[in-house]
Parts: sequence; structure tokens; C-alpha cells
Amino acid sequence: MAGEQSGRRAFDVVIIGAGAAGLMCAMTAAARGRSVIVIESSNKPGKKILMSGGGRCNFTNMWAAPENYHSQQPNPQFHKSAMAGYSPWDFIAMVNEHGIPYHEKKLGQLFCDNRSKDILNMLLDRCEDAGVEIHVRTTVRAMRRVGDGYQLRTDIGELACESLVIATGGLSIPTLGSTGFGMEVAREFGHTILPTRAGLVPFTITDHRLSDLCNELSGTSADCTASCNGQRFRENLLFTHRGLSGPAILQISSFWHPGDTVTIDLLPDHDALEWLESRRAARPDAELRTVLGEVFTKKMASLLTDAWFTSKPMKRYTPGELRAIADQLGAWQLVPGGTEGYRTAEVMLGGVDTREVSSKTMESLKSPGLYFVGEVLDLTGHLGGFNFQWAWASGYAAAQYV
Repeated sequence: MAGEQSGRRAFDVVIIGAGAAGLMCAMTAAARGRSVIVIESSNKPGKKILMSGGGRCNFTNMWAAPENYHSQQPNPQFHKSAMAGYSPWDFIAMVNEHGIPYHEKKLGQLFCDNRSKDILNMLLDRCEDAGVEIHVRTTVRAMRRVGDGYQLRTDIGELACESLVIATGGLSIPTLGSTGFGMEVAREFGHTILPTRAGLVPFTITDHRLSDLCNELSGTSADCTASCNGQRFRENLLFTHRGLSGPAILQISSFWHPGDTVTIDLLPDHDALEWLESRRAARPDAELRTVLGEVFTKKMASLLTDAWFTSKPMKRYTPGELRAIADQLGAWQLVPGGTEGYRTAEVMLGGVDTREVSSKTMESLKSPGLYFVGEVLDLTGHLGGFNFQWAWASGYAAAQYV
């Protein structure tokens, strides 16, 4: 329990990071009777919770399953235990208990009806009820392993604990206070850090003609299927001043590497050639741009036609020309110049090698009593509430053992 230890404040558990995983771990461990203190370097807890989902927090996905996650160093069994131990329905039950209204937007994605703060307040209330101390604007200056525990020097004094939980998140959206601190701690205690990069992030386009097209179409969205490196996602894409965004692009970005080609099907509900041939038969005198206006906005139909094709009546296209148009619309291939990076990335790919962490307890296999939860680990979910569910599940798993 909490107390004094040679001038140091002693706790059962010290958690570094007051985000989703850290708060879940704190409230659950404290409910078990453990004395818990949470240290957060930024000025408030749960910043990523507050900004997520456009301010309405996509707090889980009803259909979250192990196949919705991937690692830079494949370790497909790692997250199954934690995911089985704390399911989306467990979190939904807590949301219901607190009377928070929510809705399914699509594809199992659950959002608050009102605001993200409802979820954060629920977590903070549970922490307060269980006796968790939370300190913001607090930096850890040094730490070391001593005996069976850890000692930390912080802005609020010296702390000692039996269990130290790293819940610092990754490098995404640095304006929210994210740093590489958690990975520095992992390295200090002998862990391997797998290469990191931005994930679930918009593409930038450097090809001048394509860049001009994206700029002219900025704000326009379209249904599509995006494919790269054996992965495929059916969602919307969004043209931006910098390139391409939208759910389909964010999803595929996590599987893209510089120089890779991304293939986009702009007619995902049709066989492109069959559709064009059917439109030629039904509307032989209609111009191509007019026909494309049946599936795209008029602006998009016109600009795509000007950029890629020569518009003329459908009956005047040869079979070869129609096939070329179908190939472009049904399998548009492009090589992004890059991504917008951590500035706008939803998540960080890479991180602490999961092969060096217990899949059951989240405890380090290198340094007993040290735990890693959430985004700091090399495990990333798809877009749509999956990463929050990993935060809840991994935080809960660790809390059973700290």
C-alpha cells in the first residue's frame, strides 16, 4: 500500500502515462486494492481520447478480433490473450453502466452521441473512486531498478514501487504531448525497439500532375477499394491539398512503404469494363464526363476526364480505348511521395518488441515488475476503434498482475 520508504513515497504501482491504456490499468489495479499513482507529463489526462473521433471518441469496435491487428515483427499470437480477457462488450457494459449514450456509425464503430469527454470522465471517476492519484505536468527525471522494485525521481519527489507500467503511447500527434519516452525506458531495461513510422496517416503526392488534380479536388470524397502489399480496404478516399486521405487511404498507409505502388479501384461496385460497355449501350451519345457523373460528383467526373482521358460520345470509343479507361478507373496505380508523418498520424507503427513481453500479463521478460501497455508496443489496429480496444484490453490485462 502507499506509504513512506526512506523519504520516498511508496506505491504498489506507478503508471507513466494518463491515456487510455494507463487510466484503464490504474482504475482496474486500484479496484483490486493496489495503491496506484499515475504520472502524466502533459497538462491534462486523456488528450488523445478527447480529440478522437472528431470529438466524439470512437471508443471501440464491436467486431474487434485478433485479425484486425498487425505488428512490424509478426507475432500473431501475442494479443489474443488480452483481447480474449477484455472484449469490446466488456467496455460497452461499462459505458452502459455510466449511462453514456452512443451509436454505431458503421462497420461496428461505436461513437459517443455527445462528446469524447464522457468517456474520459468515466475513466477518471473510476480512478477517483478507487483511490488513484493522478499528477499532470509531471516529468520522470530518472529511474532504476532496486531490489524487487523500482525507484523514480520525478517533479513531485522520489517514488518507489513494486510494479512500473509504461503507458506513454507512441510518437503520433506530438502536439498532444507524445514523446519517445516509453521506448527510451524500454531500451534502458534491455528491450528491442522495432523501427517506428507513422501509421493510419494521409499520403502526400509529389507528382506535379497528380498533385494538381488532388488540389483541384480537395474536399471531394469517393467510395473506393485501396490495395497494397496484399492488403485491401473498402472505404472512402478524400482528396486534399497535400494528396490523399480518408479511411481507405489511412488504412492502407499502415501497410505501405516508400516506393510501393498503391492500387485504387474507383468503381468498387462494378467491373469497370462491363460497366462502361453497359453505359455505352444504354447512352451511346452521352459524353464520357457525363457518364462518369453517374458515379462521381460532376466536378470529379469532369476533372478526372480532363486529367486522364479525352471526353467524347461513348459510341466513339474503340474497345481498346474503353479497356484503357476501365483499367485507369478500376486499377488506378500511384506511388505516393510520402505521408504527412506523425503530425497527423492516428498511430505509431513499431515500438517495443512484443516477443520480449508476456502476452498474458504485459510484463517485461527482461526486467521483472516492468509492464508495457497500449501504443508503445509493436501492435497496431485498423482504423475504427480497434486501437482504443487494444488500449483497454492491454491495460486491463496488466492490471490483473501488477
